[in-house]
Amino acid sequence: MANITLEEKEALDRTFEELLEVCQRCNNDENKAKIRKAYEIAFKAHENMRRKSGEPYLYHPLAVARIAAEEIGLGATSVICALLHDVVEDSDYTLEEIRELFGDKVANIIDGLTKISNVFDHGTQSVQAENFRKMLLTLSDDVRVILLKLADRLHNMRTLDAVPDYKKMKVVAETLYLYAPLAHRLGLYKIKTELEDLSLKHQHPAVYNEILRKLEASEEERQIYIKEFCKPIEEQLRASGFSYQISGRPKSVYSIWNKMQIKGVPFEEVYDIFAIRIVFEPNMEMSEKAQCWAIYSIVTDIYKPKPDRLRDWISNPKANGYEALHTTVMGHLGRWVEVQIRSKRMDEIAELGYAAHWKYKDGGEESELDKWIKKIRELLENNSEDALEFIDEFKMNLFSSEIFVFTPKGLLKRLPKGSTALDFAYDIHSEVGDRAIGAKVNFKLVPLNHVLNSGDQVEILTSEIQTPQKEWLDFVITAKAKSKIRDHFKNERKKFILKGKTLLEEKFKEWNIPLNSRAFKQLLVEYRASSKDDLYYKLGSEEPDFNRIKKIVQHRSRNKFIRYWKIQISKTTSRLPFIRSSDASKQEQQEKPVPIDRKKTLVLNEDLEKQSYSIAQCCKPIPGDEVIGYLVSPTKVVIHKKECEQAIRYMANFGDRIISVEWVSKKVLSFIVRIKITGVDNIGVVHNITNLLSNELEINMKSILFDANHGIFTGIIDLYIHDAYDLSELINKIKRLKGVHSVKRVEIPENDSIFQDIMQNI
Repeated sequence: MANITLEEKEALDRTFEELLEVCQRCNNDENKAKIRKAYEIAFKAHENMRRKSGEPYLYHPLAVARIAAEEIGLGATSVICALLHDVVEDSDYTLEEIRELFGDKVANIIDGLTKISNVFDHGTQSVQAENFRKMLLTLSDDVRVILLKLADRLHNMRTLDAVPDYKKMKVVAETLYLYAPLAHRLGLYKIKTELEDLSLKHQHPAVYNEILRKLEASEEERQIYIKEFCKPIEEQLRASGFSYQISGRPKSVYSIWNKMQIKGVPFEEVYDIFAIRIVFEPNMEMSEKAQCWAIYSIVTDIYKPKPDRLRDWISNPKANGYEALHTTVMGHLGRWVEVQIRSKRMDEIAELGYAAHWKYKDGGEESELDKWIKKIRELLENNSEDALEFIDEFKMNLFSSEIFVFTPKGLLKRLPKGSTALDFAYDIHSEVGDRAIGAKVNFKLVPLNHVLNSGDQVEILTSEIQTPQKEWLDFVITAKAKSKIRDHFKNERKKFILKGKTLLEEKFKEWNIPLNSRAFKQLLVEYRASSKDDLYYKLGSEEPDFNRIKKIVQHRSRNKFIRYWKIQISKTTSRLPFIRSSDASKQEQQEKPVPIDRKKTLVLNEDLEKQSYSIAQCCKPIPGDEVIGYLVSPTKVVIHKKECEQAIRYMANFGDRIISVEWVSKKVLSFIVRIKITGVDNIGVVHNITNLLSNELEINMKSILFDANHGIFTGIIDLYIHDAYDLSELINKIKRLKGVHSVKRVEIPENDSIFQDIMQNI
């Protein structure tokens, strides 16, 4: 690699000076001197390195340091760590040298960041999942490791254009699957939003650009509407003596796209494209909470609120510390508008998350974010041996949807949405969970699998003779409950293994028979055990028949050679007819599949029988859909839609098996696609739809179902379609029919039985 030029050195120095200016918590001379020393070391370490884009590598640690200081609000220690985060990995500097120069805190954080990059357990099914687990383990040491890793990921996403497609897909999926939810949970909303938007930009560039174009096209009209909407609110706020800032901002591109996907509507039908935010300077004569409600009262006196859209995160802040009042009101021109009300303190916490939480921490009182991190540490201490299982459980704990439930004495508990009475029992204490036999929810007796709702008051009923049951794992959803139940069965299994081993060894000693590999082979076959431990477990958990065991190991085969030849004959007879050696080698060469090069784009033809790929049954992509390939073997690929949940999980956990693919449609094959149609039940509307499909467009229908209720019809049709482009044309033509309100493509479940169920009920 070429050395850094004089011009590049000057540009890097300017970038470093800008970093010092934006770091608000690096303002004393001692801190600045340490940061400058870190910069000099980083410069030496990365002097001859360049990024994929061709620019000097040092721009990356400088950019990460600036994100940490300016966008997360971290201090001098974090800036030093950001500058040095790749030094130990990429140069001759050791961790001990860093420790001598900058102290234990900096060395420990860099150690955590280096482990994230370097430490892999190749025994696991997924190197990526294991790697992420190791990163999360640093939560128990210093949360700044995670914050700096998020800053590192954000800069990598901002510069992703220079990365090859097959690597880009892995990074994007990882970001959506874990990093964006993690940023959200730590309260870093701006970073979470940008990570999601950048992911969409690289995953679905055409969709991203189209939404962005429509947002820009409607900007002027939106600003006029916001100004008119805010005018009466501002007048009342001034009259009431509030010091405030009011602004209107559009929702992120990703959140708009997500709503379009969930609701199955176009951009124009997403009603809450923007939100109004009121940020006020608190008045010392009145509590922040009371002032929020006073502003809420002003807003709802002017505009009518939507009753089911009030969100009170002041009385019960989110687990990441977020506080605000959200309401949706009916503005002029019949448009719903979301209004967010926050104090200046709440706004800083909302924007900067954990860093602002430090600033406002009240004399040692444990915040909701502290409680969440404490829970995660508990999860990490009791984590599963399976990295993928652990990551799935951790991801579930990142979801922000929560319920609030109460103990019999009125103590508030937070649980993920969908939690059961048993999850609540384990949240109280593992002993309570292990002994639980039932619950009383709002004084009514319910089973342990009863799903709780916000506001429920829950009392757990226990019994001294109760122990965890395996079926409990089918309905608990919290990581703590799952971990404790699994721990019980792991410990129980260990006891049975030890018991089985002791019994077997004692019996063989009593019989004076050697417990050798031959004896084990016979017993493993007889008991259908996969390993010695499995055999010991079966012997320890059952009442073994030792007379039978003795007969098995004392039994001698009549003739080993006869048995051997029987095996050989059976293998030979199952082979193909005799082929001459020269012909056989030619056939082998012709039939041997060629390994797939994951660095190249796989072109998908429609002749499935001659191809090395198959269509995923979970999302059933068709030609024209944006897809990725997942290597199930070196010579076989399964094709998924990019937005398929299973595909995102694969990309996040098995990035080295993902390849880029593209369709070459020759309209030879047809694929089954399901569309859902809704509209007004006019006379002849079904005839018009089926006539359009069969006669005008000549499309074959596999199955069709229409149902009408109170003047509205819903139709589900399974069609044979060549590709996504034909489907788009078809949907547009059906939409033009009189009485049709919406047409959209819907997924067909893997074990779809809708039509079978209907036929059985006729």
